[in-house]
Amino acid sequence: MITQAGCSVYPIVVPNPYSLRTFNFYLFQEAGLLTLIDAGVNSEECWEAFLAVMAGNGFVIGDLGRIVITHSHPDHIGIINRIIATHDIPIYAHHESIHRLKREEEFSKLRIQFFQELYQNMGCGDIGRQHVTLMREAGTANRLHRIDSPIIPLYDGAMLSGLRVIETAGHSPDHIVLGHLQRKWLFAGDLLISHMSSNALIEPDRAGQRLPTLVQHMDSLHKCLGLEMETVFSGHGEPIYHFKELISRRLQRIYRRADKICQLVASGISIPSELAAAFFKELYRSEFPFVISEIIGYLDLLEKQNRVYKKKINQVWHYYIL
Repeated sequence: MITQAGCSVYPIVVPNPYSLRTFNFYLFQEAGLLTLIDAGVNSEECWEAFLAVMAGNGFVIGDLGRIVITHSHPDHIGIINRIIATHDIPIYAHHESIHRLKREEEFSKLRIQFFQELYQNMGCGDIGRQHVTLMREAGTANRLHRIDSPIIPLYDGAMLSGLRVIETAGHSPDHIVLGHLQRKWLFAGDLLISHMSSNALIEPDRAGQRLPTLVQHMDSLHKCLGLEMETVFSGHGEPIYHFKELISRRLQRIYRRADKICQLVASGISIPSELAAAFFKELYRSEFPFVISEIIGYLDLLEKQNRVYKKKINQVWHYYIL
């Protein structure tokens, strides 16, 4: 628990055996209002951890006044429906989260079609088709995670008591962070993770157009450099206490990787799937959706920097040095 002049944060930390290390979500209390920020995964471990932190600090579920979501990924919304089934309270999320959280069928179909065309255009062949098949098969299971309760949309600059909503697209199109400027606290979702870089995952907008997610993620990091924060509560791993230095390191890493990928393009590798295989080796197959997202993001960045250009040949994009 962290307390400052009547304002408290109660972290809920659930171990994860993989690279994320933990799932973190938070109880935040100010002026008598208890807020849950994010909601972990849909597992007994997260549910029991939530109940234990509530009880250990003298709370019951009926004390919760609202839930605020930093973004719509499954590891941040997991126990919402279990809470709502017990205690119906307002849910707040970025306005671009709502059709994702509602698992709107039209958007789900559009999204699958988007990835089918994307993987074809990036030369991914069989592995791309296999992943689209997995997406179709996962559709029914994903609908089970639909949030049926009304969701109140959030916009950049909105205030939730002492928390300011700051749009930080990139990791997801609907990502926000919540800054308490007076306390110098930042609830960062997946914008910043202390021990690993956050992925800028390729996604379509509501019209099915591809978003330049890595460029958006960099813009979000630059935006947060202007904030004066002392403690950053991340969605995974340890709290962050020198977040400007961490942002600078993350940006430097992006520029270094962009240079390496530009060198691969200069060597004659032009198709995104082949660039991904050359850069990431065996991870191209084992972590396909993350790896191809990263390569596409870097190619977007190199295009923005006027270092490469692309040409479509037989429905596949080829990239060349300018």
